[in-house]
Amino acid sequence: MKTSHAVTILGRELSVRSSAPEAKVQAVETFVNDKLQEIGSALRSGDAQLVLILALLNTSEELLELRSEREKDSAVESRINTMLASLEAV
Repeated sequence: MKTSHAVTILGRELSVRSSAPEAKVQAVETFVNDKLQEIGSALRSGDAQLVLILALLNTSEELLELRSEREKDSAVESRINTMLASLEAV
């Protein structure tokens, strides 16, 4: 069941609905704010839209890398299972 949670991103309070527990929603809020702070502090411009775009690009790159690693791990696990099955058949 989804419940409403209040989060603050870039000083703006938002109400979001999520089925995740409160602690997870807070962890996501902290992660987003930390990422925005990290990128914002590296820029000379205080352009919030630019900070958001760069944070989204950065986080998307990390997500795609993790997905790629998971696929590689899954392929390796599949090969190992195939080898184990072959060994067990002997």
